[in-house]
Amino acid sequence: MKRLTAYVSGNVHQRGYRARVTDIARVLGLKGTVENLDDGRVKIIAEGDEDKLKWFEEAICIKNTLIDVSSIEKEYSTPRDDVNRFYKLVDRGETDSRLDTAADHLKNLIVAVNNMNQNIGGKIDQMNDNLSDKIDQMNDNLSDKIDQMNDNLSGKMDVMIDLQKDTLSGQETLIEEVRQSRKEIKGRMDQRFDKLESEVAEMKVALKSKGII
Repeated sequence: MKRLTAYVSGNVHQRGYRARVTDIARVLGLKGTVENLDDGRVKIIAEGDEDKLKWFEEAICIKNTLIDVSSIEKEYSTPRDDVNRFYKLVDRGETDSRLDTAADHLKNLIVAVNNMNQNIGGKIDQMNDNLSDKIDQMNDNLSDKIDQMNDNLSGKMDVMIDLQKDTLSGQETLIEEVRQSRKEIKGRMDQRFDKLESEVAEMKVALKSKGII
């Protein structure tokens, strides 16, 4: 069994440090006290097995958002066995002071939460803006592609219409040529019929003159 007397320096007053030390000591089965000193340090007296006291030394060197231990002065001695458990010593009027400090910490926490919410809100707004820009860009690209497809389709339709016009024009030309050919053929046939009728009439006259008919 050993007795550890430790003087802890740093941001350890009104930070919940004594409560943490008390919890650690009780978990390890140590006996003793922890109290705030007027010079800003915390005094710890702990008695127990030497191995557990070594673990206790390491565990009470706490550094987090509220508590920041800068140094620990340690001294080992013979245990006195004058306490039967580990507890926190509280001065008169400390409760009111702790309430005021807790209120200040709560205010700081509220400010920190508000700042965090503002940062998160700003990031969400930025994400929404980026997403909106990407959606607008996608819509623009899609619109351009649709316009390009429409232009290509319109161009192909124009070509098809021109081909149809050319085909119709060719058909009209062919029909006109057929009409002209028919007129020419009819004219030639009419001429031949007229000539044939004239020749038949001459033959009849000749045959009559010879008394054949």
